[in-house]
Amino acid sequence: MTDRILEPVERFSEILFGLIMALTITCAVSVATADRVQIDHMVLAALGCNLAWGIIDAGMYLMARLGERGHNFLIAKGIREAPDLKSAHSIIANGLPALLASAFGPAHLKLIREKINQMSPSDVRPKLTGRDFLGASGVCILVILSTFPVVLPFVIFEDARLALRVSNAIAIILLFVCGFLFARYAGLRPWITGLIMVAVGVAQVSLAIALGG
Repeated sequence: MTDRILEPVERFSEILFGLIMALTITCAVSVATADRVQIDHMVLAALGCNLAWGIIDAGMYLMARLGERGHNFLIAKGIREAPDLKSAHSIIANGLPALLASAFGPAHLKLIREKINQMSPSDVRPKLTGRDFLGASGVCILVILSTFPVVLPFVIFEDARLALRVSNAIAIILLFVCGFLFARYAGLRPWITGLIMVAVGVAQVSLAIALGG
């Protein structure tokens, strides 16, 4: 079991989601005609939007953890109640990732079955833990924090056009960094993946704005 509260892919996903949500709001405002009050409202809207979505994402994270544990509980129950060894091994193999299932032989499957049978039903019963709530808090915080690099230029600079250029530049850099780090974790080509992440992020923001964001 990993000591990480959130897996790298989960962290990258939440940061990207927060960036894209914030960009959708900042890029939808016409800086050529917007006054200071409108800019301030835009900043508050971006923060409020990502706060709301951070809370929603945290709730979805908890639902996913509970659903995953519930599924594992049903698998363990099926293994215990299997009428024969072959049926139990089939349930175990179907519950494993394809790569592991192809590598595990009957001896491995038998050992897994024995370990599961030794577990108390209460050990695998679906429930949320303190780590799950820490993970949900991390999800919410990541979405909220990813808003600040995009909106801070509008707070720092009086010139809205300059603020938008700086904001977009920061967002592009962050999109690239997320793609680069994701590629290193996933064994992909970092530079190419970083550029693809920028292109995908820009396309998603443009689509969201075109559809009324």
